[in-house]
Amino acid sequence: MDGKALAEKVRGEVAKDVEELGSLGLATILVGDDPASDVYVSLKHKDANEVGMRLIDKRLPANTPEDDVLALVEELNADDGVDGLLVQTPLPDHLDEFTILSSVRPEKDVDGLTPQNAGLLYLGRNGHVGATPLGVMRLLTEYRVPTAGARAVVVGRSPIVGKPMALLLLQANATVTVCHSRTDDLARHTLDADILVAAVGVPGLITGDMVKAGSTVIDVGITRTDAGLVGDVDQSVAELAAYVTPVPGGVGPMTRAMLLASTVKAARYRRGLLPFP
Repeated sequence: MDGKALAEKVRGEVAKDVEELGSLGLATILVGDDPASDVYVSLKHKDANEVGMRLIDKRLPANTPEDDVLALVEELNADDGVDGLLVQTPLPDHLDEFTILSSVRPEKDVDGLTPQNAGLLYLGRNGHVGATPLGVMRLLTEYRVPTAGARAVVVGRSPIVGKPMALLLLQANATVTVCHSRTDDLARHTLDADILVAAVGVPGLITGDMVKAGSTVIDVGITRTDAGLVGDVDQSVAELAAYVTPVPGGVGPMTRAMLLASTVKAARYRRGLLPFP
């Protein structure tokens, strides 16, 4: 599966939407100077610039009091020039991540991390959903991988990928199993999967003897090693799977592209062109 090529297609769709809707604003809040977070935010800005979106880049010192972060979120919530708003995580230890993420206006919550958007996903009335699971679903759709009646196994249960991924697959009528660090005999479950999504950040966790021939394997994991970026899926899987996403170049580009698509959706919510669920 070529995530780069599909991401380029999505960016083209977004660029047309931006041209149609006019000026769109994406705001990011970065607290502290975590190098990885700085890279992620810079990439988001680069992507947004390429499709003609306006960027609002807010950076705060690592020792910023929680009340000051909440005040900035509220300011951006009220700003009609801001369509999408995201708070880059992880946050410094003294900040309560749940409190701050929950303070984002749901219509602007392009990361899909507010309780309102998480609850809507649970109810099948999707508002905003995280860009990574959205990117995985778009890959499955683009490559015409059947989901209805398929056995899907999600390895990972994080609120950012694992849980929303499982719910989206359920909505697509797959029979879903969620595995995690306490799952006994992981291979017993993965061998049964028509669709396998690995999202735990353990390099090479999924090996060729753990997958069914002809299955679709989506590698969401990404770990930086001395040899470069590696995923959760070992190269031996490619010999058996019908489709497998590479790392890098698979889910990563799709995550970035779907964040832009979510910002377009947020703009439609804000302008009354799309009813928020």
